[in-house]
Amino acid sequence: MVSSLNAGSLGVAIGFGITAAVIFSPIFVSFPVLLGRTLFLAMLLLLTFVGAQNVPERWLPRWLPRWLFTVLAVALAAPLATFLIYLVSVGGDLQAFLKSQPRISGFVIISSTGLVLGLIVALTAQLREREARARTLALEFELERSRLERQALDARLALLTAQIEPHFLFNTLANVQALVESGSPRAAPVLQSLIAYLRAAMPRLHEGPHTLGRELALVRAYLELMAMRMPDRLRYRQTTDLLLDSETFPSMALLTLVENAVRHGADPAEHGADIEVGTRRDPATGAMHVWVADTGPGMSEHASPGTGLANLRERLEGQYGPRAQLLLTENQPQGLRAEIVVRP
Repeated sequence: MVSSLNAGSLGVAIGFGITAAVIFSPIFVSFPVLLGRTLFLAMLLLLTFVGAQNVPERWLPRWLPRWLFTVLAVALAAPLATFLIYLVSVGGDLQAFLKSQPRISGFVIISSTGLVLGLIVALTAQLREREARARTLALEFELERSRLERQALDARLALLTAQIEPHFLFNTLANVQALVESGSPRAAPVLQSLIAYLRAAMPRLHEGPHTLGRELALVRAYLELMAMRMPDRLRYRQTTDLLLDSETFPSMALLTLVENAVRHGADPAEHGADIEVGTRRDPATGAMHVWVADTGPGMSEHASPGTGLANLRERLEGQYGPRAQLLLTENQPQGLRAEIVVRP
């Protein structure tokens, strides 16, 4: 991690310099001279620390970690900088410095203090930088994990959607085949309706975002197609809230429930069934309710959910998480009610 000079580090260095000068002022004759020396030493140690932190990694031996290099640099800089200060104070006369016991004592006191404080600050800064680096790495790891989870979820939803689409299409084609094999005069109109439906629906299956209004349009086309196949046994109506049409909704989720109602509600019933498709917003909770209710044989015919419902539950969980539920209840007085509830 690259270090740089900033107001915080300068403030710490100045604070240490002033504190050291105040502590040792009774020992030294001139407080201003002492303060100047401690502040100068503090600045030199700060520059040494920042410089050691910014040395390119390729310049360091492999056996020497950066934290140790920084500590050694500060440890060497403390006595060298203090010696430089005293050498300047005697005009570069080394003999004058060596013959002055007060100067040697001052050198020992100031250099020792700078060494101890410099090492403490260097090690503390190293620890803080390691903690900051660890937090940065943890954040990057969490962001990468979230990105990969999102990609995996998108892939899973795409797979589930791909499983549902051919499931619906093959069932519809099987219905058309049954009409053709039975020689029904309605085979040609139904096939024409299917072709018209596919032309309208297929381009929409992978467009996004998919809305509840578009899903209701697909459901309406599907029910019109099924009503042509069995006009005397299938009756349907829609009771929807137009304000919900713009809400994002999983593609073919409602269509799966409608197809289930046709297959298990209208087909097995002797007199067919009524199918109601509805949407509403709960004014108390704000939850979105989307349902399909039929008057067919009821829960017994739906006792073993097939691939469509299983995939639908997974898709709802993938898109909404715990906010969404798929509820299957008995419809009164007869039949089944399948309802998707999405809480805000």
